Amino acid sequence: MLIEMSLRDYIAEAASGNPTPGGGSVSALVGSLGSALTQMVGNLTFDKKSYAELNGEIKDKLQKNFKILEDKMNILSNLVDEDSKAFDDVLVAFKMPKDTEEEKTARTSAIQAGYKHALEVPLKSAEECLSILKLQSVFASFGNVNAITDVGVGALLAYAGIEGALLNVKINLLSIKDQDYKTEINQNMSAILEEGKRLREDVLKVVYERLSE
Repeated sequence: MLIEMSLRDYIAEAASGNPTPGGGSVSALVGSLGSALTQMVGNLTFDKKSYAELNGEIKDKLQKNFKILEDKMNILSNLVDEDSKAFDDVLVAFKMPKDTEEEKTARTSAIQAGYKHALEVPLKSAEECLSILKLQSVFASFGNVNAITDVGVGALLAYAGIEGALLNVKINLLSIKDQDYKTEINQNMSAILEEGKRLREDVLKVVYERLSE
């Protein structure tokens, strides 16, 4: 499994001539690291004097978001490998026989289903990375100020995971013939990207403000 590799081996594999891990897998990994950094900030915040002085509502939100971030990190870690396997159905479908009209129809249907699966995996990654950005704001505002830059890096990584994953969605979407499906996915991508940019900028604004205090 890719996720079980050492960092050095994963990087070397990404640099090799092999088609996987590609941009989708790397985007999932980047997103998981964005979550991990934000959790680190949480761990450097809890039980500190400044944390004890926060009101109960903020403490609860920090704790709740921390636990969700761990779940998101684990989901994205699994997607590191799932994304690398997502295109397998397309490759299998292209090898199907096409001698008769029935075989051609079945093959085309399988290819289309394969492309849909191939894009739905990175779309899931983008959605998970967007969720991470939504969870980071409270850590930017109330996390340990000595680790505030790590929230900023976490936001940048989560956003990179979004845009990187959506590039993989887009390239697979080019092969889809179902226009209604394409329209739906394109609208979904636009919404994720727009919200992701806004959330990233919101988090970074707070980070830079706290750095200048």
